[in-house]
Amino acid sequence: MKMKKFGPTEQAVYELALPLAEENGVRIWDVRFEKEGASWYLRVFIDRDKGISIEDCENVSRPLSSLLDEKDPISQSYVLEVGSAGLGRELSRQSHFEASTGKLIHVRMIRALDGERDFIVKLISFDRESLEVCLEEDGESCRLPLSDIAFVRLYEEFDEL
Repeated sequence: MKMKKFGPTEQAVYELALPLAEENGVRIWDVRFEKEGASWYLRVFIDRDKGISIEDCENVSRPLSSLLDEKDPISQSYVLEVGSAGLGRELSRQSHFEASTGKLIHVRMIRALDGERDFIVKLISFDRESLEVCLEEDGESCRLPLSDIAFVRLYEEFDEL
């Protein structure tokens, strides 16, 4: 896994979307410009501490769509989607790791460590090469090289009903 950076299209959209998000009391979690089949998708993921509603998505999507039409930063046709980053959001950018420091994360390794590939750990720190995590069972910390990680997601515990 490598820490991702915005490409030029994603950066341009981020800069257009940021003031709209701030006006609506939400944060931009991620911007992705992805090809799926024959179609391109521009996905803007938003977040807020108390969660995201459909109205939040609409309040960012409508003015963003108009602004994108006006500024025209993307030459090809695409589908715009504005949605919640979700509870089990993937951490892939420096800002994601900054926002998740001190929280529980789900790390899936490319190859098993001591017979396990999936770990629920507390993120202590990170750099461009590795994550420092704390194993909850024994409280010890260790470093996991990003090159050995398949993905990292925010982990949310749910109380059983």
